[in-house]
This record gives sequence, structure tokens and C-alpha cells, in this order.
Amino acid sequence: MAELILEAKDAGDWIYRGEGAANLILSYTGSSSSFVGKVLRVQKVKKNGISCEELSSVLSVHECLLWKEDCDLLSAPTREIAEHVYVQHVMRPLLGSDHVDAGVRVLVSRDFLEALGKNILSQRPSWRVNDADVNTQCDYALLISDHSVFPQALHDGELSISVEIKPKCGFLPCSRYIPEEHAIKRSMTRFKLHQSLKLQRKKIPQLSQYDPLDMFSGSKERILKSIKDLFSTPQNNFRVFLNGSLVFGSLGGGKYITNVHHDKAFEDELKSVIEADDGTRTTCFLELVSEAVSRSGLLNRLLEVQKLDVFDIEGAIHAYYDVVSQPCVICKKLGEDKLSGRYSSVHSLPLDGSLKIVREYLISATAKDLSLMISFRTREKGDPKSPYNVIYHESTGQRFDYKVSFIDLDMKPLEKMIYYYELDQKILRCYTKMMEMIKPPENSVKHEEKTSYQEKSIVEDVNGA
Repeated sequence: MAELILEAKDAGDWIYRGEGAANLILSYTGSSSSFVGKVLRVQKVKKNGISCEELSSVLSVHECLLWKEDCDLLSAPTREIAEHVYVQHVMRPLLGSDHVDAGVRVLVSRDFLEALGKNILSQRPSWRVNDADVNTQCDYALLISDHSVFPQALHDGELSISVEIKPKCGFLPCSRYIPEEHAIKRSMTRFKLHQSLKLQRKKIPQLSQYDPLDMFSGSKERILKSIKDLFSTPQNNFRVFLNGSLVFGSLGGGKYITNVHHDKAFEDELKSVIEADDGTRTTCFLELVSEAVSRSGLLNRLLEVQKLDVFDIEGAIHAYYDVVSQPCVICKKLGEDKLSGRYSSVHSLPLDGSLKIVREYLISATAKDLSLMISFRTREKGDPKSPYNVIYHESTGQRFDYKVSFIDLDMKPLEKMIYYYELDQKILRCYTKMMEMIKPPENSVKHEEKTSYQEKSIVEDVNGA
């Protein structure tokens, strides 16, 4: 049971950091040693009629089957506590205890949550406000280390700079359950395919140049390219914090600004950290980030967890329907007999086999959606031995302590399997339709020659080349 409790009087010490679909993140500005160097993760509740009881209910019968190997997860009295246990017992052993902080639960009063909701209202993106409120019915919030700062640096008045990266899925699926008409999935990353749908829906102003295959390549040159590509089109995948305050990127709003016009401002922000000439500090910083990603080796470990998705959603969705003991909607739509069609090998598995496929797919989904937080602080030459890893930056002659952590390790609900499948199909339909639009008429050889260069250019643009 948590001993710490936050009351209405404490609400003023917490400021808005950002938010996702399910939670708000607050930074601490007060002086209590219990909270310095921490962030608070507070649950949200939808405005679409979903009750708080539904949001905080225990795991469903089928989810209990799915996670039956973890007794602590099954015995959690609420979903919120189950999600905390999931990070501790499922994700932490897979990704490494040194790089995952599951956090501790702290008691929060309703008055604290109500005051907090009012205080941060003006900082939240309007579309997030319209979608959800602070869930004032929760008894707990999650207190987690603020990975954007070095705790000791806060006391000593030192500067720390950190970057949050969403690496996304770093491999191409090769599942035999991907039909031939969806073969593009075997040669183009999910991230790049999804960009087309996001652009069509006006969720992004332009296609990202980033390709996760560069980030996960193990090549220093390609990793640096991926960091530069993320910087040029950050969307919601690249953010920079100086002493915990956002100085580059999006707070998680709906429209992501490319930040091109803010390059000079960011260059100025780096003056206090990067010792280099005007116009070169940003490049030096991106090199520093790239070096830390390369040296940490953590992307290799992350990739192994992502690769637990062996079947792709187009295979795993069939296992899902067997887990929930329902007729397979997908086989019905495809006009296939689940016992004799191309997916019969999945449907003929014993229940434990179906559970394993779905469980590993959902763990992989967490790994594909998490963020990497890399924090740096400068070191003087005479400093004693550091408990952290150290990077020597050749371009600036500086030494930096750095630490790398995984954040946003949310447990994915079993029901989300349907959402994942439907989104996958929408992405593929959007890409296929776009390719059909640029396909030249077959009855004109001259026209085909004339448009071949045009088509290549459009495809390259779509692919972010």
C-alpha cells in the first residue's frame, strides 16, 4: 500500500508535461525530496460515455487466460494496478531492469485530481481536452523517475538535456499468413506505410523521411541518418528536453509542426550544453544522440521483443478469435472455411498455442509503441569516476554522462486486436489506392515512357526517399 498521498494543496507543484491516449504526464516543481526528479502519470477518462468503473475494472475472463502465467497480474484488483504489474513482471525482464522503471503507486485525493485538471486545462491541446478529462475517480497515480533529468544535477544546478525517441517497428514481417496482395508489407516498414494514411487524413502535414530500418540497422551512418530524419520531421516521434522542459518537438497535440522555422531557436537553446560555433551545435547534438543509441545496444534487445510478433496481425487475428471462443469474422469475410482454408493451421492449434500467439503479439505491440529516453549531462575533465556511461564527443572535445531508459510500456487490451487488424487493412487499402492512382494506362507505350519518371518520383516521395 502506498504511503505517499497527494492532496489539493499539492496540485500547484505539478505542471503539464504531455499526454497520450490514456494518461497525463506531470512534472514536479516543488521541493519535497519524495517527488524531486519524478513525474506523475495520471489516468484519463473518455468523454464519450465510458464510465470510470469500466476503465478501472479487473481483467476480462479471456485476459485472465492470456496472462495466467503471472499470478500477481491476475490478482490485481483493478486494471490500473494490473498495468503496473505488467511493466514490472512482463516488460522489465524482457527489456532489462536497469532500463525500465515501473514506478510506484501513490495515493491521490479527488480534490487533488480536480484541482490538477483545472490547473493544466489551458496547457492541454484542445482536441485532447474535448476527448478526455482527468479521471477523478482514481485512488492512485503512478510516480516514475523523470528520465529527462539527472536527479543529482537538479540539486547541483547542472544542466541536463534529453531526447525522447519513438523508434517504431524495426523489422519487416515475413509471415506466411500475409496474402500476396499485401506483399508490400515485406518490403516497406509499417511506419512508412502508415504515413500515407496519416497524410490522407491530414494528421500530419508531410511525409516523414524517417525509416525505422535505419535506426535498427546497427550501422553508425544509418543510425545518424535516422536521427537527422526524425529531427527534420519530428511529428510525435522526436522531442528534446532541457532540464525537463520541452525545447523541441510536440507536446502530443494533434497537429505536428515540422519545427523548421525553430531551428535557430533550438540552436540557441543548445548554447548552454554544446560547445560549438553557431550553426553547428544542432549537428553536434544529433551526432551525440546517434552515438548514444549506437553504444547502448538497447535497440538490439528491443528488436528481439518486437520480433515476438511472428505471425503478423493477419495471422494473429485468427488466433484471437479462437482465444475469445467466437466464430472467426475474418475467415467469414474472406469466404473461407476456418477448417480448410489458408488459416486452418492457426485455427487447428490447441488453446495454449492460440494464447501464446496473441500474448506475444500484444507484448510486441508494447515494444513497437514505446519510447526511448536518452539523457546527457556534461562532465568536467577532473570529475571523479561516473556511475553512468560516458561519451567523448570528438567534434566538441566534451565528455558527457548519458543514461538510456524505456518509457510508455503500456499493456495493450486484448480487445485491441480487432483495432490493430482493422487499422492494418485501412493502411494497406490507402497505399494500394494511391498506387493505382499513379499507375499509367496500359494502352499507351509512349504515355508509359513519359510517365515512368513521374511515377518513380511520386513513389519515392511516398516512400520518403
